[in-house]
Amino acid sequence: MRYLSGRALATVALAALLVGCGGGQGSGTAGQQAGPSSASSSAPPAAKGEQVSSVGRSTPVGLRIPAIGVDTPVMRLGLAADGTVQVPPVQAHDRAGWYRHSPTPGQTGPSVILGHVTVGAYGDGVFRRLGELRRGEKVEVRLENGTDAVFAVTDVRTVAKSDFPTKEVYGDVNRPELRLITCGGARTGHGYRDNVIVFARLTSASP
Repeated sequence: MRYLSGRALATVALAALLVGCGGGQGSGTAGQQAGPSSASSSAPPAAKGEQVSSVGRSTPVGLRIPAIGVDTPVMRLGLAADGTVQVPPVQAHDRAGWYRHSPTPGQTGPSVILGHVTVGAYGDGVFRRLGELRRGEKVEVRLENGTDAVFAVTDVRTVAKSDFPTKEVYGDVNRPELRLITCGGARTGHGYRDNVIVFARLTSASP
């Protein structure tokens, strides 16, 4: 199933240059380099019998990443008036946001969740430690229908915004996958030079 191509991919590529930066003045940790990216972008081979079926479409309402202390509600994000992907509002009670034109977590395809690394004068954002994740660590998404979709990290990358891998993030895949995106790298004015991208695959889904 095709979710984004052509013009739509160009739109999200532009949005990726801006996503998750928060603007304004962040805390002292906001400008630190994200953790090193893994050597390979490919997922580890599934063990025999490990293939997990996709789940029905249901909006994500919560996100937990135990390894980095994330436990956040998830809001819906669409497109801004200029055609770029919306980002969560800069506010004290920072939340992650699911891009509603991507599959919901657990559906076949790449589900995309965005978050800030800093939120202006409020300090650290919900994804401030995203770059510390490692392969195999767990990402849990709570869906509106009561299902918990559990993913395992397959890759963590820090990439220059000018080299954002649009097709790898938003393009077709034949199994349920997840993308978590924020900013990282060196601080440049009111933003950051890089993006941190976490790739993960579905390992289980249960009520």
